[in-house]
Amino acid sequence: MRDVTLEVPSAAAGERLDRFLASQLPSLSRTRLAALIQQGFVRVGGECARPSRRVARGEVVEVRIPPREPLSAAPVETPLEILFEDNDLVVVNKPAGLVVHPGAATPAGGATLAGALVHRYGSLSKAGGPDRPGIVHRLDKSTSGAIVVARNDQAHRSLAEQFAARTVEKTYLALVHGTMKEASGSIRLAVARDLRRRTRMTTRRRPAEGRASHTDWRALAAIGPFTLVEATLRTGRTHQIRVHFSALGHPVVGDTLYGAPKVAVAEGKTLPALDRNFLHAARLAFAHPRTGRRLELRAPLPAELRAFLDALCEATANRGPRIDAVLQGYL
Repeated sequence: MRDVTLEVPSAAAGERLDRFLASQLPSLSRTRLAALIQQGFVRVGGECARPSRRVARGEVVEVRIPPREPLSAAPVETPLEILFEDNDLVVVNKPAGLVVHPGAATPAGGATLAGALVHRYGSLSKAGGPDRPGIVHRLDKSTSGAIVVARNDQAHRSLAEQFAARTVEKTYLALVHGTMKEASGSIRLAVARDLRRRTRMTTRRRPAEGRASHTDWRALAAIGPFTLVEATLRTGRTHQIRVHFSALGHPVVGDTLYGAPKVAVAEGKTLPALDRNFLHAARLAFAHPRTGRRLELRAPLPAELRAFLDALCEATANRGPRIDAVLQGYL
């Protein structure tokens, strides 16, 4: 159990309790802080308080932080599309909606990619710990596509070294709002945690406070008020593609966290609800950890993204063949 005592400074007077705590305890997520308040582990002036309570200058806020139970990837049978497998690794076309490994927001026994693979193969690399068996890199819950998982520690070390050396090639397809002014470009904006909204990343903090981030992109097709782009990650920061394109004023379709509208409209017609981000890890290339042979895996574009493109093309009278040609190799 860790106890923290905070005195409210003049600058924070009038803030909501939950926002004050988020600014003072950046290592704790908003979800974690909300749970501590609900469970009575946060007191103001010796009394339990609501998250919406406004704090006053000079008040003392006491926070008790109990240790968390260790997470583990529970084996759960989950359908998976396997792109490649051998005794050293597995490459999966992860569906949107499936989290990669257990986290604070994952319900006990909930489905995860790690748990699904443990159920399928029995064991994976232990290098990532019990909550991340075999996990070398991640994809956001709302992002689909190719992800490689290590089945033994030797493979894990080799793959981790390749990611660290940035020799792994990662190519994404994204549909973004607006028309890109150039045919291609390079985004080099440092990415840091948004201090006011902890679930977000931002490029608006000082460069020294963030991590260097680099995304190359090229426009594949302009479709009405949207652009289909191919993005290549040169670094691998949290939400990198999403926050980079949002910073340019071109948020990824469906990504309401970074400014995309809830409902997409083209030519005055409302497009079908997507219920995910239009972001897909379409291609992954790396050296096999045992043989050194270069592997290149492509993850077919999910049916819901193709259906959304078809609806968009119909709404804008930009039908079939052109988009099929653009997406050749990704369908």
